[in-house]
Amino acid sequence: MNLKPMIYEYRVSAPRKDFYNITSEVREAVAKSGVQDGIAVVYCPHTTAGITINENADSNVVRDLLLGLDKAFPDRPEFRHEEGNSTAHLKASAIGSSATVIVNKGKLVLGTWQGIFFCEFDPPRERTFFVKVVG
Repeated sequence: MNLKPMIYEYRVSAPRKDFYNITSEVREAVAKSGVQDGIAVVYCPHTTAGITINENADSNVVRDLLLGLDKAFPDRPEFRHEEGNSTAHLKASAIGSSATVIVNKGKLVLGTWQGIFFCEFDPPRERTFFVKVVG
């Protein structure tokens, strides 16, 4: 049993609003940790970006998610945030800043079509995310 949590830092270059598939980086963190049974927490420390798990087989799903979020959170003239990125803050809050995935026999427990995504809502940015693996 691994009693010391392992924390790994990764970078994402996000030139456009998009969902960036980070599943391979999370798998890498799990492999490096040596944890066989536990959890992996993926965390985004940014207020205009998020982390989610969704379908990774059809790129139209990401397109549809972005379209749906744009429709749900349109830019509004009533917004007062001086940076002008209130819609990005709303989307990040709706998506959330983390995801937890079970680790079993040293592998992520994901569904057949699932991937882990870093969601950028305020590009262009150089971003960071963390993976903490606990056994």
